[in-house]
Amino acid sequence: MARTVHQAVGAGRWFSGSPDRLRAEVTAYVEDADPPPVPGRIVSAIAPHAGYIYSGKVAGYTFRAMRDNAGAGHEPETVVVLGFSHSRGFSGMAMLEGDALSTPLGEAPLDMEAAGIMVDASPLVDFNPVPHRGEHSAENEVPFIQHILPEAGLVVALTGDHEQRTIDGVVQALRALAERKKIVVVASTDMLHDADYELVSRTDKATLEKVAAMQHRQVAESWDYSCQVFCGITPVLAAMRFAQSQGCTEGTVLHYRNSGDDHPESRGNWVVGYGSVVFATES
Repeated sequence: MARTVHQAVGAGRWFSGSPDRLRAEVTAYVEDADPPPVPGRIVSAIAPHAGYIYSGKVAGYTFRAMRDNAGAGHEPETVVVLGFSHSRGFSGMAMLEGDALSTPLGEAPLDMEAAGIMVDASPLVDFNPVPHRGEHSAENEVPFIQHILPEAGLVVALTGDHEQRTIDGVVQALRALAERKKIVVVASTDMLHDADYELVSRTDKATLEKVAAMQHRQVAESWDYSCQVFCGITPVLAAMRFAQSQGCTEGTVLHYRNSGDDHPESRGNWVVGYGSVVFATES
């Protein structure tokens, strides 16, 4: 039977299409990151998904912490990446089905056993390839995962709405999978988008304070279509609630920057925030 290998649509656009250049960039982002020690086992995390030239340094903090945590004896069997659809609204969560997702760094094997467990656990979770066509939000995390956890299986999923029942269904599916496998969940999201640099900086700081305090209800209440404190709010809320269900009592903010910090010319035009957060349990 022919293998199904999905090609990363972001290669050459969101990140380099050159294997050597991409490997060097991802390595530098991870090695240059200097996150504080994270005690316990990381069960979920937040990482940005913009073009690497903008968000790669912040993403490096998330994945450096995950790599160091795995090296301390907490290596996951499977990494579940929760992205969202920028262009297609749909109900629930769409799982990528196939053998692998191919990036310039090679093929990342898809863990279909894990994906099947999630599909069986919730009627809001299903295999659906359509939303993944042309969508970068989940796959932009994959080269980092290939670099830091080359032996881990991969689940790639996209959410299509912001409904409470979808968040409930995703958390239900994640909890079912965590009963069978040692997993880490990565919520892929950028933060506030606005022309006003000061507004973005101030709003993102307040949002990350709520995230660190595990105040998922307050984070949800602060979001609306005119003030998207996280563009991937459903993945973030699911990752927070899943971590809480596993015994996590606080999030650790590792790093924050926005495009106005590193590219001052964007101020007054379009500023985007990027945050790195991990959630860990004692065991």
